[in-house]
Amino acid sequence: MPMNEQPPWGQKKKPSGPEDFLAVLIQKIRDAFAGNEDGPAKPGQGQQPPDQPTNFLAGGGKLLAVVVAVILLQGAFSCFFTIKPGEVGVILRFGQYTRTTHPGLHFKIPYIEELTKVDVESVRKEEFGFRTRTPGVSTTFDRKGFDMESLMLTGDKDVIEVAWIVQYKVSDPVSYLFKVRDVSQAVRDASETVTRRIVGNMDFDYVLGNREILAGHAKRELQGQMDRLQCGVSIVTLQLLDINPPEQVKPAFNEVNEADQDMKRLVNEAEEQYNKVIPKARGSAKQIVEEAHGYAAERVNRAIGETNRFKAILKEYQGAEEVTRQRMYLEAMEDILPQVDHVYVMDRSQHNILPLFDLTKKSGQTPLPASAQ
Repeated sequence: MPMNEQPPWGQKKKPSGPEDFLAVLIQKIRDAFAGNEDGPAKPGQGQQPPDQPTNFLAGGGKLLAVVVAVILLQGAFSCFFTIKPGEVGVILRFGQYTRTTHPGLHFKIPYIEELTKVDVESVRKEEFGFRTRTPGVSTTFDRKGFDMESLMLTGDKDVIEVAWIVQYKVSDPVSYLFKVRDVSQAVRDASETVTRRIVGNMDFDYVLGNREILAGHAKRELQGQMDRLQCGVSIVTLQLLDINPPEQVKPAFNEVNEADQDMKRLVNEAEEQYNKVIPKARGSAKQIVEEAHGYAAERVNRAIGETNRFKAILKEYQGAEEVTRQRMYLEAMEDILPQVDHVYVMDRSQHNILPLFDLTKKSGQTPLPASAQ
């Protein structure tokens, strides 16, 4: 028989598309629930009287069996679960915490135990005073509309804008899930409170020049508040990114900075001059004082030496007057005669003066040449 010819008894009609297949399936389900297991009535067969009640019990039993089968299949698929690296699973049994599971394949009782996965490796962040619009190599930020977050008052009653960022990780999954309803909002509120209090206790200049120290203090205090609230998070970083005066007062702020720099320059110049003049004057004064002490010591020592010499001469004079007088006269002549130009010897028997020519000194005349001599 050729392939394209139909048998004499006819060929069963198949659904031509998804719509026909869905319509046939819906019709079969309706027939099954109505108790008509043999399908639609064929010609020549007797049909059920319209007043005979439908077998609802049979349809309900089939529906229950389908529901039970679906529940069993769903339970079988849900009793096994996998925890990815960097996550932990928190298991609740009838709403009460039971255990914490780590990365890997695990089993739980279906419909009795509930699983909640928590990412403990990812670093979450909260931004204050700005928002990141397009992260990446060339990150762009938006600061419009966030002035109330960054506007603060310092200890010397100056207005300042501080933009900072807080990064944290989940350290206790159970506390993170069940102790605080909104952990991110708690982190924001606590961070804003701590930062505003620390900045409010410091002067404007100190805040500008010591942002790292302030960030360290704020991080420690924020971690302490998170521990008291039992948020189950660990603060990784608290960094003060940008500290500037508001746009409205920037010109005045720049003038104040210029005046402050001029003042510091003048003070430095004055200190430089002070360091040059004062130490020099102190050194000169100390030198004069030391010279005076040395002169005084020299005069005293010389006077003491002359006194001792005089006493020694007096002692010798008292022992031999004539010899001592003669020796003193000769010593005085030795000191005086080399200093005089002319010496005159007076003799009592002579009436004239006998001059002595000093041969030790030059006469002042130029020597004669050898031929003349």
